[in-house]
Amino acid sequence: MSDAHELTILGICGSLRAGSYNKAALRTAVELKPPGMTIETADIGSIPLYNEDVRAQGFPPPVEKLRVQIAAADALLFVTPEYNYSMSGVLKNAIDWASRPPDQPFAGKPVAIMGAAAGMAGTARAQYDLRRSCVFLDMHPLNKPEIFIGQAQNKFDASGRLTDETARGLIGQMLVALAQWTRQIARKS
Repeated sequence: MSDAHELTILGICGSLRAGSYNKAALRTAVELKPPGMTIETADIGSIPLYNEDVRAQGFPPPVEKLRVQIAAADALLFVTPEYNYSMSGVLKNAIDWASRPPDQPFAGKPVAIMGAAAGMAGTARAQYDLRRSCVFLDMHPLNKPEIFIGQAQNKFDASGRLTDETARGLIGQMLVALAQWTRQIARKS
């Protein structure tokens, strides 16, 4: 992959709520992406609950679409809320479905993670759990910057725009770092 190659990033949000702070954070990433980067978004809302009996018959169309999107992307951007000290069930369910054989599409993918929550920790525990899944599935999580948007209710305006300049700056830095990380990993492969 050359440095001139347009990078395609797949954004996967772990919240289904229309007014979600995490969906708003993903929209902020799309807004702040550096030149040479495209961010597409996955829709995980129609993925059924994981059931091996169903998978044995083949992947449902929403799962197959997600697997194709993951395989085609140069890197992934997970945006996760925190539910009960962990990632959301819908995000875990999507990862569980997409990671099933054959040809598990996550292997080797560079990944960035961020999240927004009302609490002070701003999805720190959810992100650590997500990182464990990333390691098991052979993804390559970006280490820095970490983006934990705490007290999200005070950092987005009524239209869902992230107004916190520190968080906006970190998202911009993370996307630049993700582009560098993606190219670095591609050179080593």
